[in-house]
This record gives sequence, structure tokens and C-alpha cells, in this order.
Amino acid sequence: MFKVNELLNKNLVPIKILSTGTALPPDRIEAADLDKKLNKPAGYTLKRSGILYRYHADHHLKQADLAAAAINDALTRCNISAESIDLLISACALPVQALPYTAAHILKASTLSKTIANFDVNTSCVSFISALQVAAGLLNTQAYKRIAIVSADLASRGLNWQDEESSLIFGDGAACAIVEKGDGCSGILACLLETHTDGIDFCEISGGGSRRNIKTGMDENDCLFRMQGKPLFRLASALIEPYLARLLNQANLTLSDIATVIPHQASHLSLEHMRKRLTIPNESIIDIYHFRGNQVAASIPSALHEAVITNRFNPGKPAMLIGTAAGLTLGGMILLP
Repeated sequence: MFKVNELLNKNLVPIKILSTGTALPPDRIEAADLDKKLNKPAGYTLKRSGILYRYHADHHLKQADLAAAAINDALTRCNISAESIDLLISACALPVQALPYTAAHILKASTLSKTIANFDVNTSCVSFISALQVAAGLLNTQAYKRIAIVSADLASRGLNWQDEESSLIFGDGAACAIVEKGDGCSGILACLLETHTDGIDFCEISGGGSRRNIKTGMDENDCLFRMQGKPLFRLASALIEPYLARLLNQANLTLSDIATVIPHQASHLSLEHMRKRLTIPNESIIDIYHFRGNQVAASIPSALHEAVITNRFNPGKPAMLIGTAAGLTLGGMILLP
């Protein structure tokens, strides 16, 4: 039987999640709407993607504005002063532009003090996990007192509608968590990030950086998302069980000790695989995929927010953030709320 006191030791990295918040574009895209757009029979998109509806930004919505709205939501929910935030971390997978960095754009759009420190952390879909680990380190060196971590991605801007496999699963959104060191009764029990570069080409947007651009050569499709779904799923499936064992071992826990599993909402197949292969009960797993889709880096903090507002992220009950990302990267963190 899990006991909180067993984990309050030198291995716990103190951090307290004070508040969470989310933001969505106004345009809700029903599965039935995509059936019509793609000239498919009624029910095709839902069966193929597993999504009832998701949200897509129009061409005018700015990624930074959506991120700022999520920050404001988190501040408002727990009556936190914007002036109390002394660091902003952008944990987005998709940048606003090549330069300057995305956090600067978000800071400008937000109500936070315009002179605070800010930077980007990017490990694609598991960026929020990486950012939370970085934040914990900074809080425990007393470099900062209160940090806002925000993930905002407009996946719809990079969809290739000729690629049915990937185009049907993505949605747009943003989510924020506000954290501080706390009193030491909550924190990180384990964090493990691994990258298996055999899968580096399975999931990518190759254009926009130094590799493919107008000088080195590129075409329009280089700025669109590409995914090799079957080899990506095979590799991730082969890696996830031994990876999970290493993560749990680091925390000296078993899967039965985890009260809430908060996964990246990659696809309905990945969530179903997690339920069946890892034997995770339905009541323990946060599943918002059916009405959000894959929101890239915003998926994990959006699912965390869902856990918070549905009373499934509670003191003394370990929760696990877990996901796979382009790279191929596996990221996981076990938290004591």
C-alpha cells in the first residue's frame, strides 16, 4: 500500500503546481464537418480518427495570443497576481517564427511583466515535461520564485490534407501551469527522458530551419507535417513497456501505486494501447482526445488541467505524465501533487 511518508525524502524534488488553465480557438470542428470536407461518408472521420470534435484556429489567430489566454486562465482560476510571476517558460513544439524565440512573443501578448526572464524549452510533444523538470531545478536553486509554463500549438497550420493518416488527428490549443517550490510536501518523484534516434525521420516538419530553407532548397511540402505512422507506432510500442519500468523503478513505485495517468493525447490507438497493454484502468487515465485531438505539446498540460478540474490530481496520490514525441523521444514524470 502506498504511503506518502515513504516518499518524502531526499529523492523528492520539491515543486508545487498552484494553478492550471487552458485556451482554445473559437472554431470547433466536428467530425461530421470533416466528412463533408473530405467527401467521405457520414461517420468516416470519427471511425478513422476517434475524435468527436476538435478546435482549429483560423488564419488570423496568433499562437502567442492563445498562449497568453491560457496564462490568464491559470492566473484567474486561483486569483494569482501576474506581477508574482518572475519567469516564463514557453514549452511549445511549434515556434512562432525562427527568431526571436517563442517565449518573447508570448510575453509580449501576456499580462505578465514585460521585463521578466523568459525562454523556450522544446522536446516536441513532451516539452511540458522537460519544462517542468527545468522549472523545478530553478526553483530549488532559488533563482526564481514563481514560474508560468505554457504550451501552445497550432497544429492545423501544418496539416497536409492529402495525408489522411495525420491530418485527421490534430487539434489546436494551449495550456498553462503556474508553479513554485512549495513547502516540500509535493514534487517530482521521478523524471526520465530518452531519445531513440532510429525514429528521427518518422515524425517531422523538415522546413523552416537551417536544414531546408530558401537558400538550401525547399518546397511547400517541407513546411507540412509528415508522419510514418506504422513504423512510428511499432517502435514506440516496442519501447514503452521497458521504458515505463525504468521510470517507475526510479520512483520506487509500481503502476498500481499511480492514482492518475496523464498521457500525451497522441491518437486513439495509442491511448487504447496504453489501456490494454499496460493494463491501466479507465478511471485512472485522463482521456480528452475525443474532444481535443492531438494538440502536440499542449496535449499533456491540457490533460493535466482536466485532471485538476475533475479532482483527479490530489495531494498524496502520485500522478504520472507520460508521452512520446518526435525524435523519437519518450518522456515521463511521476509527481506527488
